[in-house]
Amino acid sequence: MVTIDEAHDLLDEVAQELPEEFWEGLNGGVSLLPQSKRSPEARADDLYVLGEYRIDPALGRYINIYYGSFQRLFGDIPPQRLKKKLRKTLFHEFTHHVESLAGERGLEIKDAEQMARYLRSHGEG
Repeated sequence: MVTIDEAHDLLDEVAQELPEEFWEGLNGGVSLLPQSKRSPEARADDLYVLGEYRIDPALGRYINIYYGSFQRLFGDIPPQRLKKKLRKTLFHEFTHHVESLAGERGLEIKDAEQMARYLRSHGEG
């Protein structure tokens, strides 16, 4: 099992791959949180939030990555597989950040479409 400290090191490695310009305006940075976060839209024990881009009036712009959610969904995966999943999640959240700065919503719309498919697969919508 990859510990949270090891996951933090992997996430740092991934974060260093991003160009410096991507970090502009992300005043709260990236946090790896120990807990899992079940999606409020979950209809079964199959939908967890891996990461989220947040804009808060007091805290500014930041990204949370949920170590516990990775553990719930992927269990005991090898470090290099976890690193790939962390990369995909972090890059996804950075896309939200960059789009937000540019006034775009393309990924937000794509995420909403994906959620609609999930809900339909559970007999809703």
